[in-house]
Amino acid sequence: MNFMRYIAFLRGINVGGKTKVPMSELKKTLEELGFTDVKTLLNSGNVVFSSDENSHLLSEKIEQKLEKTFGFFIRVMVRTQKEIQELIDSDPFKHVTITPETRLYITFLSDEAKGSLEIPYESPEKDFGILRVTKGEIISYLQLSAKRGTVDLMNLIEKEFTSSKADAGKNVTTRNWNTVLKLSNL
Repeated sequence: MNFMRYIAFLRGINVGGKTKVPMSELKKTLEELGFTDVKTLLNSGNVVFSSDENSHLLSEKIEQKLEKTFGFFIRVMVRTQKEIQELIDSDPFKHVTITPETRLYITFLSDEAKGSLEIPYESPEKDFGILRVTKGEIISYLQLSAKRGTVDLMNLIEKEFTSSKADAGKNVTTRNWNTVLKLSNL
């Protein structure tokens, strides 16, 4: 058997008390699927695991098991550890001037990105931008200010890269760059 290392990003859990998923239960649930060396990071639904299964089938398999276990649907985006390492190695934020107010984000998509913004995109106020859009990720940054916060950038991304208003935001989940870096080392 050829085991591969994967990283799963769960969307919208442990936010506002509605979709609680304890990390110990999440770990146990993935182990029940036969995954090994399962590790979670933070409380926002980041899981690293090993499996000999095809990555294309893992998202759906995990989604079905989570819904059965927790009683509500949770969107899951799965990437190989190699894909995450390639993203890191591409140094996507090399041209961003980093200040204490700078936030760097990777938005993971369950479907291929389709948007109308010209990329790279920078807001008229020059306080946030989208640097790159790949098949499954959106690389963005934000300069926090009294006028702008993380929610503003997430709303733009969800609106721009979702195929319909009914699906707004359901097929994306965003992680801070520091979280992505930590996950690559688990």
